[in-house]
Amino acid sequence: MEGLLIVGALALVVIITLIAGIKIVSQGEEWIVERLGRYNRTLNPGLNLIIPYIDTVRERVTTRDIILDVPEQEVITSDNAVILTNAVAFIRVTKPEDAIYGVEDYRVAIINLVMTTLRSIIGEMTLDAALSNRDTIKARLKEQILDDVAGWGVTVKSVEIQDIKPSSSMQKAMEQQASAERERRAVETMAEGKKRAAILEAQGKLEAAKLEAEAQVALATASAEAITRISESIRDKELPAMFLLGDRYINSLEKLGTSENGKTIVYPADLQAAIRGMLGAVAK
Repeated sequence: MEGLLIVGALALVVIITLIAGIKIVSQGEEWIVERLGRYNRTLNPGLNLIIPYIDTVRERVTTRDIILDVPEQEVITSDNAVILTNAVAFIRVTKPEDAIYGVEDYRVAIINLVMTTLRSIIGEMTLDAALSNRDTIKARLKEQILDDVAGWGVTVKSVEIQDIKPSSSMQKAMEQQASAERERRAVETMAEGKKRAAILEAQGKLEAAKLEAEAQVALATASAEAITRISESIRDKELPAMFLLGDRYINSLEKLGTSENGKTIVYPADLQAAIRGMLGAVAK
């Protein structure tokens, strides 16, 4: 009876040992095997055999693409503006043994590497350049971290800038600046409009004054011509002038008579005598 128990126990130990030595690795994974505490080999997908109790599986490493979310952080630009930015990195483990033994935690290491490199790149740029050159930042970021992660057995497939924006305080300052700029442009536009209106008004007055002066010159020339002709006709020096003055005076009285505000028209006392004198002089 005791012999059967011993045999059964030994058989159970053998079965457990055989099971422990058989390892089935799923597709998309690779297992790191250590032998007595030292790296021995990497198990590929499929059926694998190890030495039980001597070989142990240290780590199961995925060989599929890994998405690393880089948290949002504050970055100061070269012109002392504070912006908020975050990113996402797509990586793949190509050498599991380097990923396990080359760095303590390759995921945390890559996240911190992306954060520090991103701060360094944006810190060399102005606010406007950082906000408008996302593709440039992405290309420089990927280029700079490739060499660092190469020793970790990891390939960086892509790094995408999820968001890059001014901080809340910077947004308020930018809104105030934009509002002040709009007000300044409005004041300049209004002042320019008033300036142009004043110039046009002055030009209009100048043009009117020129026309008035030309009219006065033309009128004076016409009057002089009329006086000359009358003088030549009647051979008198004073009578032509008196005739023109009387003619203009009568025209003025006619305008006063047709005006709505003209209530009373005053004639000179000697108007009739002057007219009779002129008529008499003409008759002579």
